[in-house]
This record gives sequence, C-alpha cells and structure tokens, in this order.
Amino acid sequence: MWALVRPRRWLLLGGLLLMTVNRAAGLVLPVSTKFLIDDVVGHKRLDLLLPLLGGIAGATLVQGLAALGLTQLMSKAAQRLIAEIRVRLHEHLNRLPVAFYDGHKSGDLVSRVMNDVEGLRNLIGTGLVELAGGLLTAGLALVLMVRISPTMTGWTLVCFLVFAGFVWRAFGKLGPIYRARGVLYGEVSGRLTESMGGVRVVKGYRAEEREHAVFAGGVGRLLANVMQTLDWVSILSLASTVLVGLATGAVMYVGAREIVAGRLTLGGFVTYTVLAGFVVGPMVQVVSVGSQLAEAAVGMERTRELLRERPEDPDPRRTVELPRLTGEVVFEDVSFAYATGGEVLHSISLRAPAGGVTALVGPSGAGKSTMVGLVAAFHGPTSGRVLVDGVDLSTATLGSYRSQLGVVLQDTFLFDGTVRENVRFARPEATEAEVLAACRVARVDEFAERFEKGYDTVVGERGVKLSMGQRQRVAIARAVLAAPRILILDEATSSLDTESEQAIQGALAHLLKGRTTFAIAHRLSTVRRADQILVVEAGHIVERGTHDELMARRGRYHEMYSRQMGIDAFVDPVEASS
Repeated sequence: MWALVRPRRWLLLGGLLLMTVNRAAGLVLPVSTKFLIDDVVGHKRLDLLLPLLGGIAGATLVQGLAALGLTQLMSKAAQRLIAEIRVRLHEHLNRLPVAFYDGHKSGDLVSRVMNDVEGLRNLIGTGLVELAGGLLTAGLALVLMVRISPTMTGWTLVCFLVFAGFVWRAFGKLGPIYRARGVLYGEVSGRLTESMGGVRVVKGYRAEEREHAVFAGGVGRLLANVMQTLDWVSILSLASTVLVGLATGAVMYVGAREIVAGRLTLGGFVTYTVLAGFVVGPMVQVVSVGSQLAEAAVGMERTRELLRERPEDPDPRRTVELPRLTGEVVFEDVSFAYATGGEVLHSISLRAPAGGVTALVGPSGAGKSTMVGLVAAFHGPTSGRVLVDGVDLSTATLGSYRSQLGVVLQDTFLFDGTVRENVRFARPEATEAEVLAACRVARVDEFAERFEKGYDTVVGERGVKLSMGQRQRVAIARAVLAAPRILILDEATSSLDTESEQAIQGALAHLLKGRTTFAIAHRLSTVRRADQILVVEAGHIVERGTHDELMARRGRYHEMYSRQMGIDAFVDPVEASS
C-alpha cells in the first residue's frame, strides 16, 4: 500500500486536511445544541440566537465546500491511479515470457487487469478517507463526550470495544473469502472467454448445453462465495444494530440518573446523545467500508503477484545489442525441459547456415515446436547454448533480436482490425507504399481490392471474416513487411486446400530468399528442396541430410515419405523458388 501512497502522499495529506476541516465543521451543529437549550432557551438569551445561527450557517458552508473539494481531489486521484495501474499491468504482462502465458488463462489475466484494481478507488479514494474521517470525528466527539459525562462515556466505550473485537474476527474470515472469489472470478471469466472464442467448435459438436452447464456451475460457485460474504456482512450489520441499541440504552439509563442527580443539564444530555451518533456512525461505517477495503486489499495482493513475475527484458545477462544478422543459427548440445514436465529435447546439436532452409519433420510431440521456440527465444535451454552469428542468444537483448525475426504460424492470429492494420502490425512505421508492396508479394491484393472497403475492411476477431487462405496471405504479407533475417514457418500451409496453397507459393518463395528459415512440415513433399532436413523423434535428431541423401539411406525419412506419396502432391514453396 505504501508503494502506491508514497508518490501521492501530499495529495493524500491534502485530502486528510480537507476531511479534518469537514469533520470539525460538522461538529459545530451538535455542540451548538447545548448553547441553544441551556443558554438561549434556558436563560432566555435571545441576543445569542442570531450569532449562534450565523456560526452554524458558516460551519455548514465550510463543511459543504470541504466535502466538494475532498470528492474532487480524492475520487479523481483514485480513478487516475486505477488507470495508471492498468497501464502498468498491461506493460508488465507484455514483457513476461511465453512460459508464463502457458500456465495462465487469458480470461483470468483480463480479470486481474480490469477488475482487481477497481477496489483501489476505495483504498486510495474517498472510501479510506471517509473511514479515516469518521474515526477522527469519533475521536473528537469522544473528547467532548468525556467533558460532558465521563460516566456515560465509560459505558459507551465498553459497548464499542465488544463490537470492535467482533469486527476484527469477522474481517479475518472475510479475507480468505474475497481471495477465493478473485480466483473463482478468473476461472469463470477464463472459461467464458474460451467458450466465446471457440463458438464454432461448440456449435459444431452441439455442445451448447454442456458449455452452459460448465459456465453455470462456475457462476454457482461464485454465487456461493458471494453468499458467504453477505452472511458475514449481515452478521456485522446485526452487530452494529445491537451496538446502537446497547449504547443508546446505556446513555439513557446513566443520563437520566445524572440529570436527576443534578450532575448533568438537559442541554448537555441532548448534546451528548448527538455526539454519540458521531461515534456510532463510524463504527457502523466500518461494516460497509471495511468490507470494501478488505476486498480491495485482496485485489491488490493479486495485482502484486503479477507484478512480481519476472519479465524477459531485465535479465542481467542480456546485454548484447545485435547488429544486422547474417542469420547463422547453431545449437550446441541443447537440452530443454518445461517447468511442469520432463525433458523434451536431449543434447540437440545442429547448424543452420545463413540464408538456408532447415526443415524439421517428425511425428507430433517430437520436439519440433520446442526447437523453433528456442530459436525465437520464447524459451531458454535448460543446458547447452543457442548461438546466432556466434552470439549466445541468452546474452542478446530481445529487442535487437526479435526485430530481425519473423514468424508465420499454422494457426494464423489476426487482430480485430482492418487488413491494412494487421499487415502493418509487423512494422507500424512502414509507409503506405511498403504495405501495399508487401500485400502484392503475398497476393493479398487479389482479394482485398475486391472488398467494398478494400484494405480498410475489418477482418473480425482472429480474422474470422476471412478464409483460411486469406488469413495466411495476410500473415505472409506481415512477415514480408517485417523483412526478417530469420524466419520461422510452423506448418504455414498445411491446413490450406490445393487452390489456396498454390496461390501463396510465390509469396512463400519470395519470403524465403536470402533468409535463414526454419520450416516445420508434416507434408514431406513441401521440404524436398530444403538445404537440410532434420528428422526429430522423442527429442532427438535421428536423421539429417538433404531429401536425396535421406531417401538413399532408406531410413526413417524414407519410410515417412514413402507412406505419404500418392496422398500429398502439393508443390514445395522452396522448390517453387528454385
């Protein structure tokens, strides 16, 4: 909390000052009641009436202006802080490694960024200040109450102490409930995000009812959590009502005896009861504001958990700024294991020559995607080294390396923007001429210019308004515009039909020229002209060589290729480039 408050300590101090003025001015009315009853009415001092009313009116005006300034100052400061924390969280999340996202649902992360920080408006804004103001008013009122009647004040304090002990215990129970709610909300939001994103799969398998049942179950658990919270809040409300009753009874009993004994005036008794309301009010306020602060504290803790995650960039080993690459990539005895499982790559050594094409083939789960993930610096080797132009990739700054890296994936991701915006995503500063040139190379112009809005056509979430082939061409245009030195093609054409694939062969051929390329392929006919083919199985490179060399050996590659012949007659983009 101090980390958030410290840069705003003067603002908070100003808020506390305004709150003090507000509360002090608010005490003028109850205190004046004693003078009105005992002096103006009791002693018939009508000459004091107008000054007394003038003082009340002035105090009320001061109180109102202070309240206005307090709301403007603290409420707006809290909203600015919420916006600042959201921006900071988003920036931090963007810098976290891919491995972090592998272990977290996107819906949960969205919930943390958008919902968890909302409670800060109560922690830093008027909620905390109002509670502090109420406690200050209670303190000032108690001082005045002691002066009027120490005996009545003693009985009142006994009731408050009992209530305070109960509240302390209740908030100890509420903390874990709010923490569990944050987790549940993230799970429900995550499932909803997945369900909406995969609506075609849901409908294709007639799983609407199943998805509804899963979501309803999550909402039910969330509701049960909220009900627990309401149970405790209700109990606290009951306790505060009992407190008011006990305190009122004690004041009436002791006050009546004090008046009869002549130790207390009627005006003093009325003033005391009004002041007691200023003490009871903050105690009751603890129930509502206190629960909000407890929820905000849990949200802050979840936010802090994210900010504690170590980003990629600040790694002290990454100090080398890479110049323009030639693109030679070398694996030296590289092994890799994910945090949640065993080793998936075992002592891999390879050399990918600059400007050449290295094809990775083999069964699913063999480790091909993990290898290109290491090339993209999405992960770091558990042991061994990955070298780019002789530089250990673990020592290179990610900005200088990834600015020279291009990726075209099988599952092409497009943003919910226009065709032009998705192509320009690779290089936002590119000119319009460069964007259009990249679109022509990737054959995007063939379909984009037929749209009513041309390149300003919105493609929809994940590009759903385009066909698979059109999305792939946009992805290739994006890679062409980036002009990378190292290119990764992860099954870039395997899901396309014959016509779509043939339409982008020229684009792929243009993209491969002069670039170090890693191509994962299950269609072996598409890698015949690669400079080297690596057969990967169970985390090992079991064969390597050109297509002709591997076919002559009649080993694992020959077996896979022979099995596919007759069902895979597509033209190779590398072959097309030759």
